[in-house]
Amino acid sequence: MNRKYVRIVEKRPDGMVEFEFSISDPSIYVEMLLPEAAYEDFCRTNRVILIEGTRPETEEGSDWNWNLHEATHQRFR
Repeated sequence: MNRKYVRIVEKRPDGMVEFEFSISDPSIYVEMLLPEAAYEDFCRTNRVILIEGTRPETEEGSDWNWNLHEATHQRFR
Protein backbone atom coordinates (compact mmCIF):
# COMPACT_ATOMS: atom_id res chain seq x y z
CA MET A 1 0.00 0.00 0.00
CA ASN A 2 3.00 2.30 0.13
CA ARG A 3 3.60 2.46 -3.64
CA LYS A 4 1.60 5.13 -5.43
CA TYR A 5 1.58 5.63 -9.19
CA VAL A 6 0.74 8.46 -11.57
CA ARG A 7 0.29 8.32 -15.35
CA ILE A 8 -0.19 11.68 -17.10
CA VAL A 9 -3.04 11.57 -19.60
CA GLU A 10 -2.81 15.17 -20.81
CA LYS A 11 -1.31 18.52 -19.89
CA ARG A 12 -4.05 20.85 -21.09
CA PRO A 13 -3.55 24.35 -22.56
CA ASP A 14 -5.58 25.82 -19.68
CA GLY A 15 -2.89 24.73 -17.18
CA MET A 16 -4.73 21.68 -15.89
CA VAL A 17 -3.10 18.25 -15.67
CA GLU A 18 -5.29 15.22 -16.29
CA PHE A 19 -3.81 12.06 -14.77
CA GLU A 20 -4.47 8.60 -13.39
CA PHE A 21 -3.59 7.89 -9.75
CA SER A 22 -3.30 4.43 -8.25
CA ILE A 23 -2.21 2.88 -4.99
CA SER A 24 -0.37 -0.44 -5.01
CA ASP A 25 -1.82 -1.69 -8.35
CA PRO A 26 -1.44 0.56 -11.42
CA SER A 27 -4.24 -1.27 -13.24
CA ILE A 28 -6.78 0.07 -10.72
CA TYR A 29 -6.84 3.85 -10.76
CA VAL A 30 -8.89 7.00 -10.37
CA GLU A 31 -8.86 9.78 -12.94
CA MET A 32 -7.94 13.18 -11.55
CA LEU A 33 -7.64 16.74 -12.81
CA LEU A 34 -5.62 19.41 -10.99
CA PRO A 35 -3.94 22.72 -11.79
CA GLU A 36 -0.26 22.09 -12.59
CA ALA A 37 1.08 23.51 -9.29
CA ALA A 38 -1.40 21.42 -7.27
CA TYR A 39 -0.52 18.33 -9.37
CA GLU A 40 3.20 18.80 -8.62
CA ASP A 41 2.45 19.23 -4.90
CA PHE A 42 0.18 16.16 -4.96
CA CYS A 43 2.95 14.06 -6.54
CA ARG A 44 5.57 15.32 -4.09
CA THR A 45 3.32 14.75 -1.05
CA ASN A 46 2.40 11.21 -2.17
CA ARG A 47 5.91 10.32 -3.39
CA VAL A 48 4.46 8.86 -6.57
CA ILE A 49 6.15 6.70 -9.15
CA LEU A 50 5.61 8.20 -12.59
CA ILE A 51 4.47 5.67 -15.20
CA GLU A 52 5.57 6.73 -18.68
CA GLY A 53 3.60 6.17 -21.87
CA THR A 54 -0.01 5.37 -22.54
CA ARG A 55 -2.15 2.74 -20.89
CA PRO A 56 -1.89 -0.68 -22.54
CA GLU A 57 -4.96 -1.60 -24.60
CA THR A 58 -7.50 -3.80 -22.87
CA GLU A 59 -9.97 -6.25 -24.34
CA GLU A 60 -11.83 -4.63 -27.25
CA GLY A 61 -15.61 -4.56 -27.17
CA SER A 62 -15.78 -4.44 -23.40
CA ASP A 63 -18.37 -2.07 -21.93
CA TRP A 64 -15.73 -1.09 -19.36
CA ASN A 65 -13.04 -0.25 -21.93
CA TRP A 66 -13.21 3.56 -21.68
CA ASN A 67 -12.21 6.43 -19.42
CA LEU A 68 -13.41 9.98 -18.81
CA HIS A 69 -10.74 11.46 -21.09
CA GLU A 70 -12.03 9.38 -24.01
CA ALA A 71 -15.66 10.09 -23.13
CA THR A 72 -15.15 13.85 -23.25
CA HIS A 73 -13.87 13.56 -26.82
CA GLN A 74 -16.71 11.37 -28.15
CA ARG A 75 -20.32 12.01 -29.03
CA PHE A 76 -22.88 9.55 -27.75
CA ARG A 77 -26.26 8.89 -29.27
